[in-house]
Amino acid sequence: MSFDSFNPAPLKARMRLFVIGVLVFSLFCTLFGRLWYLQVMVGDDYANAADNNRTRDVLTPAPRGTIVDAAGRTLVGNRVSLVISVDRSVLAKLTDTQQASVLGRLAKVLGQKPADLTARTKLCGEPGASKPPACWNGSPYQPIPVAKDVSEQVAIEVMERREDFPGVAAETAALRAYPSPYGVNAAHILGYLSPITTEELDKIDAAGQDPVPHRSDLVGRAGVERTYDAMLRGAPGLKTVSVDAVGFTTGTVKQTAPVPGSTLVTSIDARVQASVEKELRGAIMTARKQYDKITKRNYVADSGAAVVMDTKTGHIVGMASYPSYDPGVWVGGISQRELDALYSPQSGTPLLSRALQGQLAPGSTFKPITTAAALGAGYSQKTRLDCSSFFEVGNRRFKNYESASYGMIGFDQALALSCDTFFYRIAYALWLKEGGNSGDIDALDPLVEMAKKFGLGKATGIDLPGEASGRIADRKWKKSYYDAQKDYYCKLADSPPAGTSSFLKQFSREFCADGYRYRAGDAVNFAIGQGDTTLTPIQLATVYSALSNGGILWEPRVAQKVIGPNGKAKAIPSTIAARLPVPAANLRYIDKALRETVRSGTAAWKFNGFPLDQIPVRAKTGTAEVYGKQTTSWLASYTDRYAVVMMISQAGTGSGASGTAVRHIYETLYNIKPAAPPAAKKTP
Repeated sequence: MSFDSFNPAPLKARMRLFVIGVLVFSLFCTLFGRLWYLQVMVGDDYANAADNNRTRDVLTPAPRGTIVDAAGRTLVGNRVSLVISVDRSVLAKLTDTQQASVLGRLAKVLGQKPADLTARTKLCGEPGASKPPACWNGSPYQPIPVAKDVSEQVAIEVMERREDFPGVAAETAALRAYPSPYGVNAAHILGYLSPITTEELDKIDAAGQDPVPHRSDLVGRAGVERTYDAMLRGAPGLKTVSVDAVGFTTGTVKQTAPVPGSTLVTSIDARVQASVEKELRGAIMTARKQYDKITKRNYVADSGAAVVMDTKTGHIVGMASYPSYDPGVWVGGISQRELDALYSPQSGTPLLSRALQGQLAPGSTFKPITTAAALGAGYSQKTRLDCSSFFEVGNRRFKNYESASYGMIGFDQALALSCDTFFYRIAYALWLKEGGNSGDIDALDPLVEMAKKFGLGKATGIDLPGEASGRIADRKWKKSYYDAQKDYYCKLADSPPAGTSSFLKQFSREFCADGYRYRAGDAVNFAIGQGDTTLTPIQLATVYSALSNGGILWEPRVAQKVIGPNGKAKAIPSTIAARLPVPAANLRYIDKALRETVRSGTAAWKFNGFPLDQIPVRAKTGTAEVYGKQTTSWLASYTDRYAVVMMISQAGTGSGASGTAVRHIYETLYNIKPAAPPAAKKTP
């Protein structure tokens, strides 16, 4: 055959078949390789993903731990409540019209508005959902509680008419309970719970933790409920349910039981706590009936606080704030109207704990600190100064408030009689020694330094949230305040609005000119606890506890120990914050002087008949003047075992408003029967 007759077509066909075969073979290799990868290499991962697609986790809340007092009396526990819940997965199987009909019938039975009930069945953030905390922030596969503490009649009606209420159940649930032994309230100590927020869940997720076990948690928001939340909360149980392709629950895969929270044993004595609450409220109600000769009206007595502290351990035995609130108002959700009332100034802002957050000028209760500082700054126990009726600084006279003119006296009488001018003279002399009106913010001030050594100007470290730090109004503080307020007061000085008082006009002009200077008036006011210096009742309780125990400043504690679900107890130790840099001889001298306050001094008229020889009470009264308001009443006191401090805003003098109440608290502490009132004389 010649070359010209050769036909290449069969060769090309074979080549095409070969290429196609290679491609098919490659595709099969790729397919088998992919199948091998999916089934062998990552098969477990996909199996888990498939399982997750057909299962959902539902939480079983753990019983929250109880809170008891030092004697084991339950302050906060749990109670069983009838709860109506709605299962969203069942409602999802119904049409929108059927869902609205079911919820409408349920709302009528529960006495709720259909729109409100519908909003409660939606997840937080969904269109139409209630605002937190009323909306549901838990798992969508968990029945949503829409009504708590329902009557048995309502529960029976719902359960007997299942055809009318698909997805609706009546079950028992554990809610927080407040047994109130001796009628105690203790709301500001105990705190309250509310549902965890979406923001908190996001923080848990951002921290690399699983937010799912926390979705339906109730979280401590105040008091020991917040501080010891992790111990009280326990660990929730977990029920894994199977769901179909639509998301409907088809069964239970596995379930683990919840672990109950621990029991928190506090140092609170319910008997003493009840007395503190009763006496504080009684003192406020009595003050409101008293006439204020200065303002020409009755005392407002708008708020107050009282603290009882064990001076040997730093534990809080009783603590109260007025006004208070019912901690049970948070159980089962709180309405917006109730929430607004807790924050309302018109109702006295009940949520505010005056014992920890009430920052007020301490008045003459500050004088033991001034005494300790002066005795370490050149003065001695033999010092005698004139207790005149007034002390003149420049063109201003600073007068005694509670004291008359007693002539030449020592520190002991000055404390017992609360002589202001005695301490004015000391403060003025030290002010001159420190540079006077120089404006040097770094000048060494022994009064300020001693106040800091007594723990003022910073939080005490009590194991309750929200504590305020108070303020030491020294040279540095005044300069920072001037820098922040200069523009405001200069504008006020240049163009005061109509009705501005002459005092405020003059103050604005002086402040604008050189308000950064620490003047003699600032120094003498500081020495007697007046002016811009503020502290809280809990701070003053630690100060007077230190005077009682020889100079130990405790970090106050409410919790004593935690008892776990296994019955094992773990103590919560007391902590010493500092020791006073005051010689023991000077502490004994101050102690002896304060004994006279209740024997012959400003509080003596309130302690007549009290067994002072058996139970020596030391005390200091305080009457703090506040611009534009009535005076703040303070009474700080202690024995060898307890410190008792009471403060009442706008209530008059320290002994006048608080003396009787503090005495009654001591009678409770030491089981003293009150003296019987004198028998009425028979008329002939």
